[in-house]
Amino acid sequence: MVMTLGLIATDLNWPKMKEGRMYLSLLVTPLQWLVDMPSRAADKLSDLFVDRAALIRDNEQMRTEALELQRKSQRMESLTEENRQLRELLNARERLEPDVKAVELIGINPDPFLHEIILNRGSEDGLRIGQPVIDAGGIMGQVLSLAHYTSRVMLITDARTAIPVEVNRSGFRSIALGKGLLGELELSHVPSTADIEEGDLLLTSGLGGRFPRGYPVAVVEEIIHDPGRPFLLVKARPSARLDRSRQLLVIDFPGELPTP
Repeated sequence: MVMTLGLIATDLNWPKMKEGRMYLSLLVTPLQWLVDMPSRAADKLSDLFVDRAALIRDNEQMRTEALELQRKSQRMESLTEENRQLRELLNARERLEPDVKAVELIGINPDPFLHEIILNRGSEDGLRIGQPVIDAGGIMGQVLSLAHYTSRVMLITDARTAIPVEVNRSGFRSIALGKGLLGELELSHVPSTADIEEGDLLLTSGLGGRFPRGYPVAVVEEIIHDPGRPFLLVKARPSARLDRSRQLLVIDFPGELPTP
């Protein structure tokens, strides 16, 4: 106790004690820095982990928002395409007789040997077997069978299909046959003297009572002449978008289905 009081009195009255305390503080500073180093390192590591966790959360949120924007963009593209098809279909409808019914494709026959689609309308909606079905490009097929609220349509590329057609340019008449290939029709036994050229548009001729006259069916793509045969083999591409169209029209026409 006496020693403590003496040191306090000396510190107050002897200036050299203040200088000594300053030097002593200078010597102690590195030790204080070393002692404080683990604490500061721990604080930095803590900040680093907190920043990393925040970055991970931000990245996850941004990734989620990016996916949501992609989804909305894809949906917008789908709606844009659907609106375009509807506009084309409405333009096609203006060129038709008024007795048509708007339908939508809702399914496809999974059998690769049967080119058939399913529509969202049936007998309860007034559809009949044999009615022609078109899209904005041309003839798609015919109603093959009916349920109460759905119907099956046989496409023009089905191997069971044969459509009487005529060349729009020259009036030459023939039969377009489905070959079981989605993008191809065939005109067989065409005389080598026939007035038909690549790029010619084939229209329904109205013969046979299965399709009304004047609807686009296909465009001639290739004419094959075998010198050993008297006939040409003509290949044509369907005008309708058989693998893409969803919005369709059923024509109120008493069509007849092909005989099996």
